[in-house]
Amino acid sequence: MVRHALVDEERWISSERFNRLLAVMQILPGPEAHELCVHLGMVARGRIGGLLAGLGFMLPGFFLMLLAAWAYDAWIVGQPGTASILVGIQIVVLAIILRAVHRIGSHILADWLLWLLAGASFAATMIGVPFWIPLLAGGLIYALSARKALAFAVLAGAVALALLVPAANSVYPDTIGSAIVPATTRALFIAGLKGGLLTFGGAYTAIPYVRADTVGRGWLSDGSFLDGVALAGILPAPLVIFATFAGYVVGGWEGAIAITIGMFLPAFAFSMIFFEHLEAIIENPALHRLLAGVAAAVVGVIAATLFALGWSAAERASSLDLSMALFAVALALVWKVKGKPVMPMLIIGGGLAGWLLAL
Repeated sequence: MVRHALVDEERWISSERFNRLLAVMQILPGPEAHELCVHLGMVARGRIGGLLAGLGFMLPGFFLMLLAAWAYDAWIVGQPGTASILVGIQIVVLAIILRAVHRIGSHILADWLLWLLAGASFAATMIGVPFWIPLLAGGLIYALSARKALAFAVLAGAVALALLVPAANSVYPDTIGSAIVPATTRALFIAGLKGGLLTFGGAYTAIPYVRADTVGRGWLSDGSFLDGVALAGILPAPLVIFATFAGYVVGGWEGAIAITIGMFLPAFAFSMIFFEHLEAIIENPALHRLLAGVAAAVVGVIAATLFALGWSAAERASSLDLSMALFAVALALVWKVKGKPVMPMLIIGGGLAGWLLAL
C-alpha cells in the first residue's frame, strides 16, 4: 500500500529506489513498514515529515487497539460463556504463529550454520538462558565464521555466560509468574523498547520479548496475551500493535501508551538519527552477517515461545483431542489459503469452533 501511494500514485520516488530502501529496512530491527514511512517522510519534508509520516502510520491502529482492549477488559474477559470462544481463538492464533515462524525462517535460515544457531537458540531459551546471550553469540559467531578460532571462542564465552548469569524465567508456563519488578509505566516502556529493538523479519519476532516482560512477570496470562495477538490480526493495524493491548490490560491507559512508545521508538530513531548514513552503514558486509546471525537466533527464540504458548493452551483446553484437531485444520488453512482476509476469518472461525466444541 505504501509503495502504491508513493511510487505509482504520487510518483515521489522511483520503484528501484523504493525496493532498495525496503531491503535496507528489512535488515534493520523494528517494524520495516513503519521505518519505511518515517524514512520517506524525511525524504519529502525532513525530520518533521518523518515524524508526521510515522505518526500517521501508527496512530490509527493504536487508537483502534485501545478501544478493542477497553472493550475486551470491560465486556469480554471473565464473562460466562466466553472462555471456550477465547480458547478456540487462541488455538488458531498458535497455528498462525507457527506458519509465521516457518515463513520467517525460510527467509533467514539460508545455510546450515544459521539453522544450527537457530536450534541452539531454541534449546537455550527452553532452559531459561537470558535472551541476549544467544542473540549476541549468534550474531558474533556468524560474523566471525570465516575465523573459526574466534567463532569457537565466542561460543565458549557464551556457554560460560549462560552458566554464570542467573537463569531467566523459563518459557514453560508453570515456571512463569515470579514478578521481577512491579508493573510500572517505566517497566512497560522497556518491554516495548526491547520488542522494537529485537524485531527482525516481521512483527511476530516481537512476541517472545513482550511475552517475557508481561506474562513472564506474572502481569498477564498466556491466554490474554494470545487474545491480544488475535485482535491485532483482525484490526487494520500493524501486527506489533498487540503490545498496546498487553500494556492496557497490565497498566491501563498509561501502560498502553508507554509500551507503544517503546515499541515504535526504534523505528523512528533508526530513520531519523541515521538518515544520512543509513544505506552506507548497511553496505558493510560484516554488519550483514552479524544481523543475519542475530535474526537466526531470534527464530529459535520465537519457536521456543510458540512451544510454551502451545503448552499453556493445551492446559486450558477442556478437550486435548478436539483442540489438536482444530489446530491441524487451522494450520492446513493458513498454509494453503492466501490473501489478507485469511487471518481475520480464521480467528473468527476459531472462536466459533471453540464455542461449538465447548473447548
